[in-house]
Amino acid sequence: MKNLAEKFLNAEEQESIRAAVSKAEKKTSGEIVPMIVPASYHYPMADVLGGVSLALPISIVLTYILGGILWVGSNNMWVFMGVFGVVFVVFYRVVQRVWPLKRVFISNREIEEEVQEAALIGFFKEELFRTRDETGILIFISVFEHRVWVLADRGINAKVDKGQWDGIVAHIVTGIKKGQPADAICEAINEVGGILSEHFPVRDGDVDELDNLIIS
Repeated sequence: MKNLAEKFLNAEEQESIRAAVSKAEKKTSGEIVPMIVPASYHYPMADVLGGVSLALPISIVLTYILGGILWVGSNNMWVFMGVFGVVFVVFYRVVQRVWPLKRVFISNREIEEEVQEAALIGFFKEELFRTRDETGILIFISVFEHRVWVLADRGINAKVDKGQWDGIVAHIVTGIKKGQPADAICEAINEVGGILSEHFPVRDGDVDELDNLIIS
């Protein structure tokens, strides 16, 4: 799973993002933190659902081949149960490891809920709420789900309408789909820096309080 985040951005791209954050923060007292995670959740029910959905039709066919016409005679039920048990375990493991296949068995609603929850947890875990002026902002990117979530501290929310982040999210998502995630993230960081600079200009004694990039 961790390889998803590692493959998402190479070392050079990671450095370009850190540099973009450093540049943006020179214009504002706000703290911008991009966070890249391989997945927001491991979705165990998707493994079960995928295993059942794939194993059932194959087990029926194999039972027919091994035991004759289905449901004729009590032996076929036992043959089916045995075959299904083995085939289910195989496909359960396959779905568990093949993330594009796993994605098929997860609803968009579940993904939205898990990404939002993971972003909130990340915000507090990395202590973005502890900045001097409550001006931390998290750009949360969950690779497996192809989702981006922007979460700002209350100092920012008091002055910047949350709807302004929608364009930032859309821009990053578009860049990811085009295979240019690093460029899109850097451009988004620059835009976030511009928005923050209007409300939170650099103050005397301002220091970099948070990491410029977190990859977990």
